[in-house]
Amino acid sequence: MEILDIYNEYRVKTGKTHIRSEKQPDGDYHLVVFVCIFNDVGQMLIQQRQPFKLGWPGFWDITAGGAATAGDTSQQAASRELLEEVGIMMDFSDIMPHFTVNTTHHFCDFYLYRMDVDIDRLQLGYDEVAQVKWASKDEILAMIEDGSFAPYQDGMIELCFSLISRRRTLKYDA
Repeated sequence: MEILDIYNEYRVKTGKTHIRSEKQPDGDYHLVVFVCIFNDVGQMLIQQRQPFKLGWPGFWDITAGGAATAGDTSQQAASRELLEEVGIMMDFSDIMPHFTVNTTHHFCDFYLYRMDVDIDRLQLGYDEVAQVKWASKDEILAMIEDGSFAPYQDGMIELCFSLISRRRTLKYDA
């Protein structure tokens, strides 16, 4: 059972919590993080969600993501999700999200990185990820169109690819 901190519309913690599996009341928000890893040829590392996962089972998705549990900062949640899902250990403690998307019940923080990753050496979280691969922007947009990728807005995917084009590459040795 995941317990989430509740925020108001100004992203201030209210002191209340919410059980993730229950319907969230209108006016309550929780924090979600997404980490997008890109290679030097402009592809994003994407994951296929396990077929037994709740929420988009079997769909392809961005590198890593999930809800921040109670007490987590955005940075702590990003570190945890990246490690749990694809086995990459990264310290986000001094890093701000590259952008945030606000939705009906979520503040969605996005972290974008160029990173030299050998996907054959990644330790995938069995409970989370079936497989990973590299995909171009056009491939991801086509997958959204054909229904095999989680239903992100095309513009959000395009923004991620646009913003990453100026970032330097980090070395990662699994």
